[in-house]
Amino acid sequence: MKFRPCIDLHQGKVKQIVGETLGAAGEAVVENFVSEHTPSYYASMFREDGLKGGHVIMLGGGNEAAAVEALQAYPGGLHVGGGITAENAASYLERGASHVIVTSYIFRDGELDMGRLDRLVSEVGRERLVIDLSCKASGDGWFVATNQWKTLSSFEVTAASLRELESYCDEFLIHAVDVEGKRAGIHEGLVKHLAEGVTIPTTYAGGARSLEDLALFRELGRDKLDITIGSALDIFRRQAFVQGSSRLLQVGAGGRHMIPGGRSALRRCHAHDSFSRS
Repeated sequence: MKFRPCIDLHQGKVKQIVGETLGAAGEAVVENFVSEHTPSYYASMFREDGLKGGHVIMLGGGNEAAAVEALQAYPGGLHVGGGITAENAASYLERGASHVIVTSYIFRDGELDMGRLDRLVSEVGRERLVIDLSCKASGDGWFVATNQWKTLSSFEVTAASLRELESYCDEFLIHAVDVEGKRAGIHEGLVKHLAEGVTIPTTYAGGARSLEDLALFRELGRDKLDITIGSALDIFRRQAFVQGSSRLLQVGAGGRHMIPGGRSALRRCHAHDSFSRS
């Protein structure tokens, strides 16, 4: 299990928001945090701490310049997503992204468009592509949500559907839309479900708020899934950098396992609430 950092961009700024409020009709976006720092500030921090494979997500238009700023501060260290198409994907790779992340482009009218997926793979190669299968619970399953998570597709995330798509991409990124940004704990059912189905690198995001959540995630994910923590980190809170607090820690083979204890993995990046220990 590895920690994957994130830089979410909205209106050109680094923010942490409750994702399902983005673009909701008649509702304001719920912002957990709006940073005074630039995207390159965070990208440089992640580069210095040796944290690779994080994602830069453009939440709506007007974020392209901010995304490129982050990519150029950490060439080859970050994935980029949000509005990625076969027409623009290569340009982001040329400007520093290690991978491009795609969702809405390959889903049309609630259905997976294999023609578009084939075209994207042809343009950038399977090894540079991450498929975002962020999903919501519906009935007894989980279905991919697209169009800023406003549209629930007919694509159910199952072991069979994951295996079908694994041959088209290098990794999966999966936000638990129901809990993302709410700092209310991970979606335990989805974590267990993903661990049973994936065989390629897969990053889960949504709800993690404490070291206890990390321990639970590691157990339920059976060390098969990586995790992103956003709103719960103090680098994404106004009371950041409390003097003397501890940080997220990472030990184990190759220093890849995130657990409470061991040597510091995230300089300056202690986490809020249960993540913080003096």
